[in-house]
Amino acid sequence: MLPTVPVSPIRLDDYIEPAGEDVVKRLRKAAEPFKGARVLHINSTAFGGGVSELLLTHLGLMRDLGIEANWQLIQGSEEFFAATKAAHNGLQGADIPWTAHMEQVYMERMRANAPDVDGSYDFYVIHDPQPLGLLEVIQEQRRREGKWIWRCHIDTSSPNPKIWDYFAPKVNLYDAVIFTMKDFEQPQVSVPKVAFISPTIDPLSMKNVYLDPDTSYAVLRHYGIDRHRPIATQVSRFDPWKDPLGVIDAYRIVKKEWPQLQLVLVGSLAHDDPQGWQYLEATEEYRRGDDDIHLLTNFEHVGNLEVNAFQRSSTVIVQKSLREGFGLVVSEGMWKKKVVVGGNVGGIRLQLSDGETGFLVDSVDECADRIGRVLSDPGLRYRIGNAALERVRGEFLSLRELEDYLTLMESLR
Repeated sequence: MLPTVPVSPIRLDDYIEPAGEDVVKRLRKAAEPFKGARVLHINSTAFGGGVSELLLTHLGLMRDLGIEANWQLIQGSEEFFAATKAAHNGLQGADIPWTAHMEQVYMERMRANAPDVDGSYDFYVIHDPQPLGLLEVIQEQRRREGKWIWRCHIDTSSPNPKIWDYFAPKVNLYDAVIFTMKDFEQPQVSVPKVAFISPTIDPLSMKNVYLDPDTSYAVLRHYGIDRHRPIATQVSRFDPWKDPLGVIDAYRIVKKEWPQLQLVLVGSLAHDDPQGWQYLEATEEYRRGDDDIHLLTNFEHVGNLEVNAFQRSSTVIVQKSLREGFGLVVSEGMWKKKVVVGGNVGGIRLQLSDGETGFLVDSVDECADRIGRVLSDPGLRYRIGNAALERVRGEFLSLRELEDYLTLMESLR
């Protein structure tokens, strides 16, 4: 049996206030046909990224709705995770080598994990490339049971052809594939159902629930951040696609006019992302000598409460991604009535309407310009912040995504 991640039930009725009573009623109705159904989600890590955050909420709500939902992890190795990180980057368009040895390492781990996948579930939801090949091996070893869904959280709008060609036949074994947006779909995908479901945030998680100012200020004080000075914050993995070095460049431009500006770069490090440590070191070197750049990770005990405090205390939120499947931190900032300056890429475009619910930028100079505008205009912060909150309430809260999943599952029965 694969390792199981513990998940606690979450009361759906608690979401009436943030999401609305009609949304709660609609989700209950969508879940009625699935009472007693068994659903298994599989990915590669229980922490350190948006997928794990999504699963904690979705499975907790499923259990409250009478669905037997579980979450399990594949077991990898350092070499395996190096290969899957290369696959992740390649599927997002990086020009990187993909070798026969990488394919061998990948399939060895699929064959090692497949016998431990419980065959008694009605639905299997497989997340991202790490466990994608499980179904291929299971079909070789035994009779396939249940309906299989591959959920791709990656920006696959322009993938490395060699890497996509390797994974496409594995994708096409599935009953359904979920992409975040239409732009990410590839013509080689030929499965019975293709759905487009954008991720969402949990308004009641510790990362998004209301924090009183005293709590936020205590967190800032603990990490040496001055609450009386302007703060720009980016929360993301340490990854070249998130462009923390570009964020530092933009900050340095803005700081010429706003010398009191502080920059907070917060990231978590996951065991399935070996590149994260390397890029954290590169970012540390790049910011060296500037005490107003605060570089923080989960290894400094930065968790959801601390991220919440940083975001709520920020003057502006930045997410200057070069590729982005979605970027939950964008909606997190919007939910807190903050102006988000985001890269004009992928799923960020779903969330930000330029000049209305945030700003989209294509360069360091544009990023610096928008940060400066936000710092200098309280009225702009108020107008866009309120519009951003309502955009998230209407489109990017957890109940909508879970309803979309249930609608897809119903179509596969």
